[in-house]
Amino acid sequence: MSEAEEKRDALQGWVREQFQKAQKHLASKGIVPAQVLEKESRYLPPLVSIWKIVTADKPAQTVWVISGDLPTDHVEVGAAATARDALRYFGLRWQLQAEQLFQVPNKDKTKVDFANLLVSRAEGLAQLHENDALWANEGQA
Repeated sequence: MSEAEEKRDALQGWVREQFQKAQKHLASKGIVPAQVLEKESRYLPPLVSIWKIVTADKPAQTVWVISGDLPTDHVEVGAAATARDALRYFGLRWQLQAEQLFQVPNKDKTKVDFANLLVSRAEGLAQLHENDALWANEGQA
């Protein structure tokens, strides 16, 4: 197998793993995915993937699901028009969640560590959001 084929296989494996994480997260929330809108989904291995998924609900909903080297999370598509906007949304939400965790009296180490993780990942998402080169083709089908 050539080096290019190995890299392609590794990328495909990473994407598949992130999609499985996204599906597992939705399932844990009682949400059944029906369709992935691939042209609007994005992934930046090994950091983050953002999936635009239509649910099997009646009526169907569309959600953004984020996974990668960060907490897996989701939000209804109304919160963000594009994958880039969804990254900003998750980053801001995580900063607010971290702030709430820091404000809790008598917090344990686990909560502090999770709050620090949220802050770190939110900062990383902000950097990705600001990188125009990553989003040059967004919105082009």
